[in-house]
Amino acid sequence: MQNRWNIIYRGPLSSCNYGCEYCPFAKTKNSRSELEDDAAKLGKFVDWVANQKDRQIGVLFTPWGEALIHRSYREAIRKLSHLPNVYRVAIQTNLSAQVDFMSECNLNTAALWTTYHPTQVSFDTFLSRCRALDDMKARYSVGVVGFLEAEEEIRRMRNELRASTYLWINAYKRDPNYYSETDIRRFEAIDPHFRTNTTYHPSIGKPCRAGYSSFTVDGAGDTRRCHFIDEKPFGNIYRDGAEFLDRLQKRNCPNQSCGCHIGYVNLENLELDRIYGDGILERIPVSGRL
Repeated sequence: MQNRWNIIYRGPLSSCNYGCEYCPFAKTKNSRSELEDDAAKLGKFVDWVANQKDRQIGVLFTPWGEALIHRSYREAIRKLSHLPNVYRVAIQTNLSAQVDFMSECNLNTAALWTTYHPTQVSFDTFLSRCRALDDMKARYSVGVVGFLEAEEEIRRMRNELRASTYLWINAYKRDPNYYSETDIRRFEAIDPHFRTNTTYHPSIGKPCRAGYSSFTVDGAGDTRRCHFIDEKPFGNIYRDGAEFLDRLQKRNCPNQSCGCHIGYVNLENLELDRIYGDGILERIPVSGRL
């Protein structure tokens, strides 16, 4: 039985305070009752994690919208970070919220997967939040979409961040011919792992940790292998008990390819766990920036 899990949690929260044109997620405005429902489901999940005392657990929150502007998520991260059975808790965030709450977290456990959106926030505002995280010695990575016209801005961010902060570049893959080899090499000089993200990795029939040591949980507690496989839930963490544990099995990927970092990091043939180690959830290589 696998005694270490990486859990990708995505509740019903769907509202975002940004409106990036390139974002694939639909933007909505949640009502007060919807936010209360999301917070209640989040609290139930945190309590469930706390009761899994025999396992080491990593949690990555991947909300449809921006979550750190809501107290419930800040409190969830704080609480999870202090649990002895949680080795990592991280969240994808645009870093628009104040980061003071991180000072109340166990900084050996809590981390942030941040993304800089130049069309939505000023360079100086985003950088000020990064420096606040630096002052408290918090773990975080910084990402940006790799638009060619944004190269100068990306280089500027790389130069202003502390040298040990990993800046990753998400490849723009909607146009398969978007990058030339020269473009890729220029971005690789900023993010050594950029080329890996430019590819839709062939995955059908290949062994994957998703569904075994890594799985997703939604607000109702239903579990699936990952965000990118269209399938019925294979269990429910609240209802299935020991039966759920039996359903965590090694599986091969049923999709033709996998092009998103949080998906393909689980493909065993890529061996990306060697690059990211315990930083796989917050997207930080074991060697820091490089």
